[in-house]
Amino acid sequence: MRELIRREFTVYAPLLRAWDHLADIEAWPRWARHIERVELHPPGPLTAATTGRFHLRTGLKPAFSMVELVAPEHWMWSGKVGPLTVEYDHRLEAVSTGQTKIRFIVSAKGFGVWLFGPLFAAVYGRDLDRAIENLVREIGGPAT
Repeated sequence: MRELIRREFTVYAPLLRAWDHLADIEAWPRWARHIERVELHPPGPLTAATTGRFHLRTGLKPAFSMVELVAPEHWMWSGKVGPLTVEYDHRLEAVSTGQTKIRFIVSAKGFGVWLFGPLFAAVYGRDLDRAIENLVREIGGPAT
């Protein structure tokens, strides 16, 4: 896997509250405005069997499936984007009783990762940066 994107920021919320907010995948369109809606199977809280599909405002509908779930610290899911298999890692770590560090790590493998990976990272990275700003506002506190 080739790491394409890494974002790290701190929110002013305890770990469990930050986890509950971030793990509410069906609410992501509220802060990740590049997402029009989310199909989650099964609906509701994340499970080791969670799969889904994002309906993006661009018209794309990437699917994902859970690779690993260690609540309330981490989950990773994987999906196809063109010829690439992309892994999206979501990591949460308590910094103090009232602060949580969140890391998003996006990696990819597959045919043309050296060509398509940077293009994907440029487009998705912009969307992710805007989404993080909104997420931080919703959960609490400035990004650091």
